[in-house]
Amino acid sequence: MILACHSISKSYGAHDVLKDIQFHIEAKEKTAIIGINGAGKTTLLKILTGELSPDSGTIELAKDITIGYLPQQPEHSADDHTVYETLLAVKQDIIDLDCRMRQTELEMKHADGERLELLYRTYERLTHAFERANGYAYKSEINGVLNGLGFTQEQYDQPVSTLSGGQKTRIALGAILLQKPDILLLDEPTNHLDTKSIAWLESYLGNYEGAVLLVSHDRYFLDRIVTKVLELERGTCRTYHGNYSYYAAKREEIRNNEWKNYQNQQAAIQHQEAVIAKLRSFNREKSVKRAESREKLLNKMERIEKPTELKDSMRIRLEPETESGYDVLFMEHISKSFDQVTLFQDITIDIKRGERVALIGDNGTGKTTILKLINQLLPKDSGSITLGSRVTIGYYDQEHQVLSPDKTIFQEISDAYPALNHTRIRTILAAFLFMGDDVFKKIHDLSGGEQGRVALAKLMLSSANFLILDEPTNHLDIPSKEILESALCNYTGTVLYVSHDRYFINKTATRILDLTGQHLNEYKGNYDYYLEKRDTVEQAYASAHPTANDPADPALPAANDATTGGSKAEWQAKKQEQAQQRKKENHIKKIEAAISQLEDQIHQINEELCKPEIATNAELCLKYTTEQQEANMQLDRLYDEWEALSE
Repeated sequence: MILACHSISKSYGAHDVLKDIQFHIEAKEKTAIIGINGAGKTTLLKILTGELSPDSGTIELAKDITIGYLPQQPEHSADDHTVYETLLAVKQDIIDLDCRMRQTELEMKHADGERLELLYRTYERLTHAFERANGYAYKSEINGVLNGLGFTQEQYDQPVSTLSGGQKTRIALGAILLQKPDILLLDEPTNHLDTKSIAWLESYLGNYEGAVLLVSHDRYFLDRIVTKVLELERGTCRTYHGNYSYYAAKREEIRNNEWKNYQNQQAAIQHQEAVIAKLRSFNREKSVKRAESREKLLNKMERIEKPTELKDSMRIRLEPETESGYDVLFMEHISKSFDQVTLFQDITIDIKRGERVALIGDNGTGKTTILKLINQLLPKDSGSITLGSRVTIGYYDQEHQVLSPDKTIFQEISDAYPALNHTRIRTILAAFLFMGDDVFKKIHDLSGGEQGRVALAKLMLSSANFLILDEPTNHLDIPSKEILESALCNYTGTVLYVSHDRYFINKTATRILDLTGQHLNEYKGNYDYYLEKRDTVEQAYASAHPTANDPADPALPAANDATTGGSKAEWQAKKQEQAQQRKKENHIKKIEAAISQLEDQIHQINEELCKPEIATNAELCLKYTTEQQEANMQLDRLYDEWEALSE
């Protein structure tokens, strides 16, 4: 045991944030603190670092234990040190050792006798300390951390003062990792990291020699790192020995048991109260005494507190008003550049009804740009974008530009949906946790999470059948993410979204589009499937597009390298296979277009048959019914052919 909390409590006024918190951390243990926003996670970390004092309780640390702490919003210095110099300063003790070694070497050249012997022993001691501190590899270590956190070689000499807030936070994280404390306390360490940097941090922390205690809403990240979960709920702490998935399953089991126990006790209490009331109604001495006796026992009963129903914290129900055609979105040969920098070129996206498509890729590759092109918020450089029949879009913007900053929450909803009455708007906002006078807060005064909830409320009311979402889980706590996941999985419309939340992608995506190297790679599955197939798909793309490879990059296979099996016969066979595949894909697209046309035709026939003048005209009614039957038969044949080709 290297750290233990004994009965830690902390209150702010009448609000008890932490009550009698007890847990311990073992050496090398990886632990997560889980809880809804406001549960006290950051407060607990600050108490462990000494930044806050508990109202009661003690913290026990093993002897000579060092702690490294990354707050959610670290303070950034305004000095002009470069990125590399800032992290190099962390290794100042090694640099000093190296200087002393060099100085001792110089002195040894001009010494003899006892002086030389003394210098030799000093040099041995310094060398041993230098080796123990990994002195010969500290520069490689710094480079590894900088690269892992997403800094390019060109950024090493950039002054830290010129970096963005997110980049400065990454520098602060890198400095703490290089310090290698016995215990790492990390508050939302994956904020401001892209997917590759998060994967690197997972590997780093998984192999970290010290203990790690972290707060994070990234459930995929937690699943791959932690072996213990501390859940903070209503001020109390419960320990689960396992990763996040184990915790989620066990928590559900415990919560169900708690509800059963609570409901059973409530039933028993109601039964006793009914018996007491009946005994009193007899109005006799014995019956009154019996009633009083039962009442005393009832008052002594230890009441089970009503469990918190997290699923009720935010209520989302997404349902399209009308069904779209089978073809929802077709983007063909799309290209986009900014200031001579090409984001992507000649990309094609084809989305069908009912799909939930995740668009992933590194920061800056153009994912949000694609969503803005679809919504006509930006002009495309080339290509075409076609929406299918009866498609209505609901757009969730991560920057919440769809919200008016000077309006109140109530005005934002009432102006967007004037048909809603006062009571209905209040009810909807209550479902998104805006109660009482909260509904009159201005949008610009809200936190990012609160603005996200307002945007989700508008999205729910839109009744759209094609949802386009840009980072919908940003600023949401874990229970709210789970509720959104459930709503999207039960949604009968179509979804295209951008997200860095790998757990969310894994739960909701039926297809993944990876925007990388200015092109798209497709994976027909969730995030686990993407990880399994990524290397294979990227190698296949590199083989099929040799001109896309950088010849200077040894990581990419050469087009005609014998080791890749790239013989001329194989190349010709691959070309022929690709031509056949393109022919089949074109045929499938034609069938899909015919299906869409027939669906529209059937829809129009149904509308005609509903008209009174048609329904009362036997000849017209028979004509339309015959057309409807023929169209349905033809549609069935097309679907059979489409399914056979798709197989």
